[in-house]
Amino acid sequence: MALKDYHIGRERGPAWPLDDSGEAVEPVFLEHVSGRLETDMEINLLRAYDIPVLYRLPNNGELAEVVMGFAPTGTDLYVPATMVDDARNILSTDLSAQAEEGYEELSEGEDNNEEVQR
Repeated sequence: MALKDYHIGRERGPAWPLDDSGEAVEPVFLEHVSGRLETDMEINLLRAYDIPVLYRLPNNGELAEVVMGFAPTGTDLYVPATMVDDARNILSTDLSAQAEEGYEELSEGEDNNEEVQR
């Protein structure tokens, strides 16, 4: 499929990479995401790491999105074939655990600041 058969999204991210012959690298299926919020979060996370993302709404999802305001069939995410391993590694990282660790460190630092001010 050509890149024109995919959606880029509301905000343009990093440029799609080109191969040695100057043609766009083939998009590869990354994963199926069920909710709109999760879709937006994953697209923005990948774009933060300079990985361009295209998406498709399977099973007449485009029509459902127009009629209902959302695609109940979910979203298929695609990334360049040259970046699929990096994208999978980024999405497989447990960000919630990292966020909790960062929060605990921040909380501990705040306690120390209160003791110093007393």
